Amino acid sequence: MAFLSYLINGMGLGSVYAIIALGYTMVYGIAKMLNFAHGDVIMIGAYTAFYCLTMFKLSTFTSIIISVVVCTILGIIIEKFAYKPLRKASSLSVLITAIGISYFLQNLAQILFGTDPKVFPELMRNSTFSLFKGQLTLSYKTLLTIIACILIMIFLTIFVNKTKTGKAMRACSQDKEAAQLMGINVDNTISITFAIGSGLAAIAAVLLCITYSTFTPTLGSMPGIKAFTAAVFGGIGSIPGAFVGGLLLGIIETLTKAYLSTQLSDAIVFMVLIIVLLIKPSGLLGKRIHEKV
Repeated sequence: MAFLSYLINGMGLGSVYAIIALGYTMVYGIAKMLNFAHGDVIMIGAYTAFYCLTMFKLSTFTSIIISVVVCTILGIIIEKFAYKPLRKASSLSVLITAIGISYFLQNLAQILFGTDPKVFPELMRNSTFSLFKGQLTLSYKTLLTIIACILIMIFLTIFVNKTKTGKAMRACSQDKEAAQLMGINVDNTISITFAIGSGLAAIAAVLLCITYSTFTPTLGSMPGIKAFTAAVFGGIGSIPGAFVGGLLLGIIETLTKAYLSTQLSDAIVFMVLIIVLLIKPSGLLGKRIHEKV
């Protein structure tokens, strides 16, 4: 039963990675940009929810909604002022800009909020429930995180495949020039993609702070890197791939800490990524893209 407990806890951790990875994979799938500032948008979402709960004494639901709105607006601003002017620039220029935005947000947070760790309020009692006559004990927090991830993935899949905006996103992903000729506003479509990804970052921030209550301005750095790893692991640009990659990454990390070493868990996670990419460079669910010359 211990293995099953570790497995479910790994799925809970992986669900947070998967939600963050969905933001990475959507932006890359549509705009072909790697938004390495995504992790710091998570940090802004955490601080927004924290101050709404503690300073303004708002309800949990209202605080989460405000955090989502703030992160969504921040994502649109970043896209408009930082990435849009580089739409036709080289990938290296976009990458350097993303790293610059990441450091800017971290330092801005240190100036505004200080460097002292903040303790996120207890939104859920640390209650558990037992299965198999008490042999398996699970946390409601873990269950909530897994359910939230599944619902978000289902919603995004339906949104991308069934709605007019989602079809526009898929068209832009295939060929921006052709989509523009068909009357699709490519700039607005990319902005909507950034907005959705940043909104998901706020939800991931709250789930992350529910699990690990203490946070600082560097909150989003390591989860952001691991979520990007999960997106690549599953096949960047694929929504199901981000989901599968996030879950597998969380499970591997948790089982490694339980059975091998807590210090080597990150190294083993990245080693598994390297092995997968050597065997299947496009990721587990990714598809090879053939460039026309």
